[in-house]
Amino acid sequence: MLKYINMKYLFSLITLICFHGSLKAQTTLTERKAIFNIDKYGVAIQGYDPVSYFEGKAQKGSSSIYHFHKGIRYEFVSEKHKETFKASPDKYEPQYGGWCAYAMGANGEKVEIDPTKFKVLDGKLYLFYYSIINNTLNKWNLDEASLKAKADINWKKLNQSK
Repeated sequence: MLKYINMKYLFSLITLICFHGSLKAQTTLTERKAIFNIDKYGVAIQGYDPVSYFEGKAQKGSSSIYHFHKGIRYEFVSEKHKETFKASPDKYEPQYGGWCAYAMGANGEKVEIDPTKFKVLDGKLYLFYYSIINNTLNKWNLDEASLKAKADINWKKLNQSK
């Protein structure tokens, strides 16, 4: 009888642990989607190919070539780019959830981006807001070290509040 109770207890414990892990993963995906700059379909970078930035050119991806990474959909110009991303997705994801790096550094705000305004710095992708009267990439370049340090802190704070 004792063996039966122990096995029953062990089974219940394993089930509970698995359920909790599954629930935690779902919560993490939901939280991630809540903080990333994605459209209503869950697409990041307004459909631009994250790998293309590392080749020096912002290119619009194809909606038929895509990959989900931790709940976020990325679109690509080619299967080769998709496979490159899949091999090392954390390398290619934009910093600060794809929000404007300058705004994140200047005041910790999530501001939309122009996906054609970008900078790859130390192997990381930074995106920026742009309008006729406001080019935040130029402002970022004027005080990059300070703004990056502040943006890192602000992004961490935003993530902790979720």
